[in-house]
Amino acid sequence: MTITAGAPPTHHTPAGLARGFLTGGVIGASLTAFISGCVVEKVTLIVTGLALPAVYGLVFSLLTLPRRAREAAVAPRTALAMIESLEAVGGETSDVPVRFDLTVAPDDAPAYRVEIRQDVNLVELSDYRPRGVVVVAYPPDRPWKARIVKRPTPEWEERAATELLDSAPGPAMKSEEPEGLAGGLLTLLGLLLGTAAVLLLFRADLFGSDGSGASRGPSVSSSSSSSSSTTTVTSATGTVTLGPGQSMLDRGELRRAVESLTRGEGRRRALTVVVQDRMLTVAFSPTGVKGAGFDPRSLPYDRVPALVGKARATLGAGSPRSWQLTADGVSGSLTLRVVVTGEGGTGTLEADGRGKVLRRGGS
Repeated sequence: MTITAGAPPTHHTPAGLARGFLTGGVIGASLTAFISGCVVEKVTLIVTGLALPAVYGLVFSLLTLPRRAREAAVAPRTALAMIESLEAVGGETSDVPVRFDLTVAPDDAPAYRVEIRQDVNLVELSDYRPRGVVVVAYPPDRPWKARIVKRPTPEWEERAATELLDSAPGPAMKSEEPEGLAGGLLTLLGLLLGTAAVLLLFRADLFGSDGSGASRGPSVSSSSSSSSSTTTVTSATGTVTLGPGQSMLDRGELRRAVESLTRGEGRRRALTVVVQDRMLTVAFSPTGVKGAGFDPRSLPYDRVPALVGKARATLGAGSPRSWQLTADGVSGSLTLRVVVTGEGGTGTLEADGRGKVLRRGGS
């Protein structure tokens, strides 16, 4: 076997540069798709962002499987090596990364220098010292992939303890080469192009259906009725604010407010509904997520004034100044919680989805 001293492994081959470019593109595209999907609540983008790295990894693994099988089929060679120098390069665990500068002396080839990095247990670190002889193994066609054998056979262990080696001339081959400017630029270019590709393909969802580039805010609709109520609906929430002199406890007012937020939305479900004296807020479940939340039109409207009145009268809150009812269906079953606040403290009342009181409390 002929070994050229100082001949480092070649990392910047066209295949290696292309792999870096594709990796950057996959990273950029997957991150952009996942984040954009979460922002605009589009399941297709979220799934694309999660699936793209997995598919890329699977394809890469299948394409490199023959090469890895060939490399695994080649039996490694064993040789003695002398430690020229060693340096711990970090690590906070029991295994410390150590950079070794070795002179490897194969039995059937000229000695050569190689620089490797290998983890060494703190307890065994004192066993390695400059000018010490160790046993290494390496693939015949990749001598820079040498690894120190921690538990050699008795024969090689005896040779390492008795034989002396001379230093080989440098420079040392390195098992790890820096990426280099060309590889880094191509990876960055792939990342940017992957990001741009996702933004271009899904521009209608991200920037508006006309693709003009104008940022699409949440879909908002506002209207003023004769009773001076204001309705605001977005993709995530809906709010109804009543005018002066009105209350959600007025007969039929809460039902009308909920219906104004769900009009034209089919069976759109809600995660929470918060009712105050003059304001209703509905947090809708994300689009495309089935089964989450509850139908806000199923609230026991007729029971709400009675629940608030019972909370005011029986929870020891003194002279209540404000009240709030929260309907929560995130956990599955609908729960109503009334909180009243006054000079005498705070009182709470919990009821089920039909308005039946479950527990009371006050402070």
